[in-house]
Amino acid sequence: MMRFFKVVIVSFLMILASSVEANAQSSKFNWGPVMDAIIQLESKGNALAVNGSYVGVLQISPILVKECNNILKSRGSSKRYTLSDRFNATKSKEMFVVIQSFHNPLNNIEKAIRLWSGGIKYDVAKTQRYLTRVLKLMR
Repeated sequence: MMRFFKVVIVSFLMILASSVEANAQSSKFNWGPVMDAIIQLESKGNALAVNGSYVGVLQISPILVKECNNILKSRGSSKRYTLSDRFNATKSKEMFVVIQSFHNPLNNIEKAIRLWSGGIKYDVAKTQRYLTRVLKLMR
């Protein structure tokens, strides 16, 4: 019985270690080329761009700001974003990374682009054109 518990504990520690390593890799991932292409497509780099409720270089919605704040809160962070932060290119990029780190922890570029276009429950067919356009700009 003791051997069983040792195996369970070792297995748990291995899973925990791989999870910590995945999070560390996520924070080091270079989203620059993806963000630059999305910025070019969404706003042509204009931090004051407005399209309905979407604003800034990455065309961020109020819902995305709320989601970022929920993620930060769940991680125990005191940092929060405001709606006006969407007009700040640096803070917009930070929000992109927060969303990707939570909803795309394996840093899949295709998923990142589709997620940005279609939201958390994106439809592959509906995000295909957007994906194609962003990938073209990344070349």
